[in-house]
Amino acid sequence: MAKGKRQRANGERQKVNDEKLKGKVPSPFAFSPLPFALSLFYWLYTVLYTAVLAFLLPFEYLKRSSEFRKRWLRERLGLYSGNRFMGRPLWIHAVSVGEVIASVPLIKKIKQRHPSLEIVISTVTDTGQKVAMERAGSYAGIIYVPFDLPFAIKRAMRHIRPSALIIMETELWPHVIRILKESDVPVVVMNGRLSERSYMRYKKLGFFIGKVLRNISLLCVQDDIYAGRFRDLGAAPERIKVIGSFKFDTRPSSDVPEWTEALGSPVIIAGSTHETEEELVLEAYVRLKAYWPGLNLIIAPRHPGRFRTVEELVKKKGLEYMKRSELAVSPRRDSKASGLVVILDVIGELSAVYGVADIAVIGGSFIDHGGQNPLEPAFWGIAIVCGPHMENFPFMDEFYARRGAVRAEGPRLYNALKDLLDSPERIRSIGNIAKELYEKNAGATERAMELIEEILAKG
Repeated sequence: MAKGKRQRANGERQKVNDEKLKGKVPSPFAFSPLPFALSLFYWLYTVLYTAVLAFLLPFEYLKRSSEFRKRWLRERLGLYSGNRFMGRPLWIHAVSVGEVIASVPLIKKIKQRHPSLEIVISTVTDTGQKVAMERAGSYAGIIYVPFDLPFAIKRAMRHIRPSALIIMETELWPHVIRILKESDVPVVVMNGRLSERSYMRYKKLGFFIGKVLRNISLLCVQDDIYAGRFRDLGAAPERIKVIGSFKFDTRPSSDVPEWTEALGSPVIIAGSTHETEEELVLEAYVRLKAYWPGLNLIIAPRHPGRFRTVEELVKKKGLEYMKRSELAVSPRRDSKASGLVVILDVIGELSAVYGVADIAVIGGSFIDHGGQNPLEPAFWGIAIVCGPHMENFPFMDEFYARRGAVRAEGPRLYNALKDLLDSPERIRSIGNIAKELYEKNAGATERAMELIEEILAKG
């Protein structure tokens, strides 16, 4: 009996200690029920994060226009104006443009089934904010995510009071995940992926990242490869669900824009290009024009800050060009533009512009980046050409095997494009297979919705 009393007393003391510690930053200098090493990792992470933030903050603040600076800083510090969040909204975090676009079908489905549920979307980038406003601003609150510092997260929590947090793809902020877990808020990763590079980097922090992953309630990943990597890093196997990629369920933001009607055929589009890739594409384009003088090229740089740089590259090549921002919305219909480079210097239009192309060159695949989304052109059934680096999209192996895409090393890009332009039938065949594979793999959003319904029912 005495032993039972002591156990109950110890249990009560442990409960009191847990309540005191709830929400505090684990520290190696204070008592914590967590192992000392884990506490030390959190403490070191906080110190390093704060040091990097202190260095970058002035640059990040000043690079924004005056109309965005104050809101960006306030919201990243967890300060949101007014009582803008009612009830207990569903918080969806999408880092930038790609994650926002991937989340839109899911968000629409949630609103259809739960019209009264408030949704809050957070992003890191300004371009992500812009696209989120355009595509979901009418039915969701759009905010910047707070810095991964406990005081900022707790402020944000007091304003948002979320019923659950859905992280699109994989941005693992240790303090965000820990604090929400301690507040009994489910944290769910949707459309999860983990590149080989990220996997190897996380593996070096195996003990720490394993604890972070175990604080996640549900990991919905795109394929078995990613599931295996998360399990190896320490995620609970029973919390991992393979549901496919949301990108197979995305649709263009609009119909093919009217201005593209002014372009003659054939059209090549280089989408979401990175530094050095535009030079590669332009070199191939100049050579191709010797055979197809009327060939049009659309270049869409991945980052808006590079629009001017790409324009200078086109000028140096002596090519006739136009900027999308300077084109009339309604085209002239009495003639077709030919032999023209169009710089797509606007945000959010690329997925629809693919619809005018014959061939799509996938940016981020000719450098060691892992590639950008190839499914936007696949939706339109156009021929896809990728570089050697498509690690971010393991499903591309099936596209290559089924001849639904072409893989070419950088120096061979010209040859790959010339071979396609020489054979319109092959262009159509590749595009048709890509479209077929796109449609075959659809359905991840519905599978995700079933899991979210379970979470909402528990809340």
